[in-house]
Amino acid sequence: MATDRHDLRDRLDRATADLDPPYAVVDLAAFDANAAALVDRAAGKPVRVASKSVRSRDLIARALANPGWRGVMAFTLPEALWLVRSGVTDDALVAYPTADRSALAELAADPALAAAVTLMVDGTDQLDLVDSVAAPDRRSELRVCLDLDASWRPLGGRVHVGVRRSPVHSARAAGALAATVAARAGFRLVGLMAYEAQIAGLGDAPPGRAALGAAIRLAQRGSYRELLARRSAAVAAVREHADLEFVNGGGTGSVAATSADPAVTEVTAGSGLYGPTLFDAYRAWRPTPAAFFACAVVRRPAPGYATVLGGGWIASGPAERSRLPRPVLPVGLELVGTEGAGEVQTPLTGTAAATLRVGDRVWFRHAKAGELAEHVNELHLVDGDTVVATVPTYRGEGRAFL
Repeated sequence: MATDRHDLRDRLDRATADLDPPYAVVDLAAFDANAAALVDRAAGKPVRVASKSVRSRDLIARALANPGWRGVMAFTLPEALWLVRSGVTDDALVAYPTADRSALAELAADPALAAAVTLMVDGTDQLDLVDSVAAPDRRSELRVCLDLDASWRPLGGRVHVGVRRSPVHSARAAGALAATVAARAGFRLVGLMAYEAQIAGLGDAPPGRAALGAAIRLAQRGSYRELLARRSAAVAAVREHADLEFVNGGGTGSVAATSADPAVTEVTAGSGLYGPTLFDAYRAWRPTPAAFFACAVVRRPAPGYATVLGGGWIASGPAERSRLPRPVLPVGLELVGTEGAGEVQTPLTGTAAATLRVGDRVWFRHAKAGELAEHVNELHLVDGDTVVATVPTYRGEGRAFL
């Protein structure tokens, strides 16, 4: 492994020798291998790209060019409209409800957009908001998807395992909302989504925490069994009121498990294309790291320490060490516990720190996938030891959706 990582460092350094840090790269061989592996794990069900985990139109399009990938799961409505208008996709599912009135007005006024974009809803208040922007008789019919809450609530609901998303948790509630949507003019119910974050987004083998890993795996098994039955019942209840085009589920961490659910017709993945550090904590499948960012050593504050400029690209989520970027090349670097990854400087220690000189590059991996793209205007695409293309991120195209 150390030899492989030494070779990787040498290759990335050669490819980017003419660039000045900070910058980010995507290793195309790893990206493409991850894309193929995710399709294999989906076992014949189409994989929808989670755009928030990529945040580059060129790389979203690259994933979609692979057999087995179909459609985009956007994280905001303005983003979905942009991706459709620019020809990246003609099938954009917005993963979260929206309150963006101008984007809703744009969607409602354009039949082509209305045919390509699906809104997420989990209550009638979201339908009311749409109607307040554009009355049903003055707009195109809008496609909607129901968000079924996939959290696990054992012990009669006294325990909550998972994230807090939709208020629609039971099959009965899903059927009732489906009946309401079906009866409302100007809407067409086409899909149901259930994102099992406690399985797809939670690593079951946290490093150095064996007891926690065992507890996570136990909870995931229980949650999976419960969701299989509840999702199937919810799909049946919703189908009494609408002909569903799709039932979406999963994420990178649960593609294989979610695809095995007969009720699911498609799965979503995105983080697995880049392979961020959070996915190092998964046993079932670990993507090949494909996305890296480089910072330059600018000072040597003391023997055994080297400091890079910047580096504090912290991931969202709970404020803990797992959200810090990780220095990975050269091998043998560690963050300093009292400083972590800083906004303007990041001191590093470890066995490799003494070998670094001013001007050397240190390569980091981000904890999450697409958030890396919020810090750079472009991604340099590496093939072997050559940068073969440079593509803009959302930020580089002047787009900041969240």
